[in-house]
Amino acid sequence: MEFPEEVLAHIFSYLSVRERESASAVCTRWSQSMSHPRVWRYTEIRCETGEREDPSLQLFSSLLPLVRHLKITVSSLSDPANRSAALSVLRLATSGPLRTLSLSCSGGVPLFYSGHDLEEGLEAALTASPEHVGGAFLSHLDLRGVPFTLSQSLVRVLARQSPNLRSLLVNNQTLVCKVEPEAVVEVLGLCPLLNTLGLFYTSLSQKVVDELLLPQRCPLLAMELYCERFAKYIPPLEDSVWAGLKHRHPGLKVSLILDHTLPMDHFSSVLQPSVPLQHLELLTFTDLVQQTHLVTQSYSHALETIILQTTSSPELDSALRSLAAACSLLREVHCYCVVSCDVIRAFKDGCPRLWRYTLKTRKEPHPWRCTVIK
Repeated sequence: MEFPEEVLAHIFSYLSVRERESASAVCTRWSQSMSHPRVWRYTEIRCETGEREDPSLQLFSSLLPLVRHLKITVSSLSDPANRSAALSVLRLATSGPLRTLSLSCSGGVPLFYSGHDLEEGLEAALTASPEHVGGAFLSHLDLRGVPFTLSQSLVRVLARQSPNLRSLLVNNQTLVCKVEPEAVVEVLGLCPLLNTLGLFYTSLSQKVVDELLLPQRCPLLAMELYCERFAKYIPPLEDSVWAGLKHRHPGLKVSLILDHTLPMDHFSSVLQPSVPLQHLELLTFTDLVQQTHLVTQSYSHALETIILQTTSSPELDSALRSLAAACSLLREVHCYCVVSCDVIRAFKDGCPRLWRYTLKTRKEPHPWRCTVIK
């Protein structure tokens, strides 16, 4: 029995690039099916061999323009060969109408590495020319996984070269943010279809909000914000500002990460009651009883995921039980400290949509595994 080419292509699409190389060597028919566009529509490539000319990538270089949704992971960022391979993949993939691009790095970051080569390569790959499509068709760009500070000029170039962007995620949790509010305003003006934004909290301002409130803008659906120590130096968005955003964009859902470098006395200024908060991470490793009560009072109608890195106490157990009773929409709760059995029971009983949680009654070896409710 022979499978139709479309069926083979669908099966091959689940293989890694190396596995596709092996499969293409099985027989002529499989080799021919490997060039079907469906094989390459969704592709993830790991640059990890330490070779500038990866044999797998060389074999399929003519097929990379068929990729529409691409995820590139650079392993061992200290190895220039892996970075060079990633840039080669980028250039080839953007010679076709690429729709989605995710770039991330794993492994340690070399000391004093600024990422200039990857930034320049990304700019060059997305720049259109008569012989190169570039980022003209790009609608989703995710740079949350890059471990170096993104330059403001890069973000501006990306917006100019990809005016059809619908999501832009540059909240990559580095020590410093160089993307100022003026650059965000320019991005919003250049990309009128943007409905999903991932930013550092310091990249927000009243001018950014004013741009988002314009009547001609498309609905804003999601906003991810990373709050770190430099957020204490800027005026926080007041509750009335969030109320206005929620009124203008009723479908807006916000994700907030409050890092341990942000002083605790600034948490309440960020956690305004009118924020349409869906996902919250409080990563302080200190007492969060007061903040947990604040979350219960303000976000019980919308909160779906909460992650706490905090310290154990009877007061925290009580605050978590109150949270479980009030936040019936919770789907995930992860608390990285020891809690009582009553806390686990409270979330199971009070949150019917709960499907995954990390709640431990005793310390376990790192990393703690979550429990999935079947």
